[in-house]
Amino acid sequence: MDLNDLALFTRVVERGSFTAAAKTIGLPKSSVTRGIARLEHELNVRLIQRTTRQRGVTDAGRELYERVRGAVGALEEAAETVREHGAAPAGVVRVTANPDASMMGISEAIAELRMKLPRIHVELILTSRMVDLVAEGIDLGVRGGRLADSTLVAKKVGVVNAGLFASKSYLKKRGQPTKLAELQGHDCILFRGHGGHGTWSVHGPRGHQTIDLHGVASVDDFWCAAKLIADGIGIGMVPLFVAHRHGGLEHVLPEYVMLGEPLHVVMPSGSYVPARVTAVRDVLVDHLSRALSTCDKKAARSS
Repeated sequence: MDLNDLALFTRVVERGSFTAAAKTIGLPKSSVTRGIARLEHELNVRLIQRTTRQRGVTDAGRELYERVRGAVGALEEAAETVREHGAAPAGVVRVTANPDASMMGISEAIAELRMKLPRIHVELILTSRMVDLVAEGIDLGVRGGRLADSTLVAKKVGVVNAGLFASKSYLKKRGQPTKLAELQGHDCILFRGHGGHGTWSVHGPRGHQTIDLHGVASVDDFWCAAKLIADGIGIGMVPLFVAHRHGGLEHVLPEYVMLGEPLHVVMPSGSYVPARVTAVRDVLVDHLSRALSTCDKKAARSS
């Protein structure tokens, strides 16, 4: 049995298709297909269905994968460790993030990485859609909220909290609110409001409170919300890091904060993680956690 064919097989199972596996490995699809065919001939059993009506891993293929993936991963890890011994990590690392998350300074993190490890090339994919890391050959993802996919290996960066902000021109014209209830008399910019209405849930001196509002505008992008706030359209709730990056925004009722969802740097599960991927992950976790911590400390001082 050719161990290379076993490695090809594990990649096809993990990536979900011959095409995705071939792209990850850097081989023609035909080479991957032939390797799987050789393995099936050697074992005399169908491992992957390839008919027009049915595609996927067979029961025999699933059992083989569960038994050999650890061994294949260990062999690859050993080979990579020897190959990288005495040399700085190098190669391409593909990272995906939501455009909002990019405002925390991912570009600065990449610049920092460039200074430390110039042989690593980062491909940054910014998109609002939920990316399938395995199917699309992505090494790392920056994700906010609860992780629906329990198979991902995650490192928590911190929690994305939000606050109320307005422009100086708006506050000069309409006045500074001193109580949460006063917001109902102000022009408000909502994030994903419905029919011009929205609810803000905040934590403050009285614990958890909610307030129903009528908005003058509703958007689904925090950077756009920050721009409208800066233009004096009204008061809005945006993540602290967005307000910090945008600049020129006044913190309104700083004693109230919207406790946000956790932020993670995630990677597909697996026993083998290349040194270049680990290096990028560690820089991202360190940089993003410092960015969130700085914003929280500034908000605490203003309150």
